[in-house]
Amino acid sequence: MSFTLEDLNQRVAARAAASPDESYTARLLSRGVQKCAQKLGEEATEAVIAAVAADRPGLIGEAGDVLYHLLVLLKATDVPLEEVMAELESRTAQSGLAEKASRGKS
Repeated sequence: MSFTLEDLNQRVAARAAASPDESYTARLLSRGVQKCAQKLGEEATEAVIAAVAADRPGLIGEAGDVLYHLLVLLKATDVPLEEVMAELESRTAQSGLAEKASRGKS
């Protein structure tokens, strides 16, 4: 499989430029950051429910929805995926436990 997160990000960008009458992505973005964030939260909750229920096909589908809606939210807030990926890359210099401890309590 060669479809990547960057491919999805490019598709989101292309669809964002379309008319809200023709594109779900454009329609969602036209409703603002709050709606985009709400949709991400809904999809994340559905992914959690599928995981807890051991619904593998459901989790796969919901994980796709989470990734898509995260990219839409990043687009809505003008946060480039490249910045998120750079942040993740910077965290690989240390163990996950050390990185988490460096961020303080959460």
